[in-house]
Amino acid sequence: MDLARLTIHEAAEGLRSKTFSSVELTKSVLDQIAKRDGAVRAYVHVDEEGALASAARADERFEKGSPLSQLDGIPCGLKDVFCTKGLPTTACSNILRDFVPPYDATVVGKLKDAGMVLVGKTNTDEFTCGSSTESSCFGPSHNPWDLERTPGGSSGGSAAAVAADECIYALGTDTGGSIRQPAAYCGITGLKVTYGRVSRFGVISMASSLDSIGPLTKDARDAAIVLKAIAGHDPHDTTTPQLDIPDYLNSLGQPCLNGLKIGLPKEYFSEALNPEVAQLVRDAAAVLEKEGAILKEVSLPLTPSALAVYYIICPSEVSANMARYDGIRYGPGPEAVAKGAELELEEYYRQARGEGFGPEMKRRIMMGTYALSSGYYDAYYKKAQQVRTLIIQDFQRAFEEVDILLAPTTPTPAFKLGEHTSDPVQMYLEDVFTVAINCAGLPSLALPCGFSSEKNLPVGFQLIGPQFGESRLLQAGAYYQTLTQWHQMRSQIAMPS
Repeated sequence: MDLARLTIHEAAEGLRSKTFSSVELTKSVLDQIAKRDGAVRAYVHVDEEGALASAARADERFEKGSPLSQLDGIPCGLKDVFCTKGLPTTACSNILRDFVPPYDATVVGKLKDAGMVLVGKTNTDEFTCGSSTESSCFGPSHNPWDLERTPGGSSGGSAAAVAADECIYALGTDTGGSIRQPAAYCGITGLKVTYGRVSRFGVISMASSLDSIGPLTKDARDAAIVLKAIAGHDPHDTTTPQLDIPDYLNSLGQPCLNGLKIGLPKEYFSEALNPEVAQLVRDAAAVLEKEGAILKEVSLPLTPSALAVYYIICPSEVSANMARYDGIRYGPGPEAVAKGAELELEEYYRQARGEGFGPEMKRRIMMGTYALSSGYYDAYYKKAQQVRTLIIQDFQRAFEEVDILLAPTTPTPAFKLGEHTSDPVQMYLEDVFTVAINCAGLPSLALPCGFSSEKNLPVGFQLIGPQFGESRLLQAGAYYQTLTQWHQMRSQIAMPS
């Protein structure tokens, strides 16, 4: 049995029945990392010693018959923006390259309480700004299905690790599609939660009104298990409401498709969509319709404006959030100072930030600073927020007609590394089907639905729900996966020796 290929629920059953131990499971994952990660480059830091120690403690609990949860003893990867006490957390930026947090993020604490075995920190675009992991100071990750292609971004390292069986599950963040797009490119399942469903405390911010946290897993059932563990109110994050947490896992067995009204937003099936991707997404919708769902075309007329809104609001909030990184509290400081030079404070800031931030970060900081500047704030940022309200209202009207929405996740399968690096606008267009959901703060579940005829690359679709509608999305997604086998496919790329 190849233990690294197991899902969470399969691994949990094996641990409970003592078919294998957590140490054996963890060693299988670590062996996979040793074999594949030189090519995939999903991880920026692997904590082999810590992982095996956590696994040994989990085995002691299983031996006593007192596991902490379904996640107890199961290896996990964390995107390198989650603060982890005693382990590097760099946001894959030179300005934080040596930062080791003195505390855990709330979600990290929750997973530790659930018995997580933390294997390591996964690659991401610098401060999560990107769609390909190519802005990481550690270099890009590679798609396990085709090493010449991107695994997506910014949670590309997490998605690649799950797809390459280098962990059983991973956590990522989604600000404009950064969980769902990598999930689609890597043929796995990714859940973007309702804004505020999961605490962001201790997670390095990109754009605070758009950021959300969620799991990347091998199927929807696993996503439900992880969400149950990490969801809920946190007094350290005032955007988390005091709402009950549904039993996401137990709800999966309930009838969910008969009479379910599913909306197909006509704006998402535009000329920007690859025809083969469009057909595979429609085929997925047909599978649900055959089981009793009712398909209905709906309109989200503000969809064409969503990308422009996002790329005003997001850089503006990036600019504000990046102001704290000045080379004094974090980072190595300017190279000139390291060599003994004395600098005026303004010059110190200029050099520290100039050396510490990469090109994409500088681009977004400048865009955001401009949009927030005197004389332009009303014309750009304020106007974008007004249109954002209209986008929210678009979705509200759609959910008066249907229960959930079904749409493509990305316009094409994974693109080649380097293909968009000289054209940032083309890179931003990769998010055309995902950013509106973040602007509206809604949940969305990305699922694999087939492969392209050329290169055999994964293709995905997303289910979108109203606020705090994760249960229904997981029900429909899990049921879809009982009818199809796309989520069971594993990459067969031969790794270089």
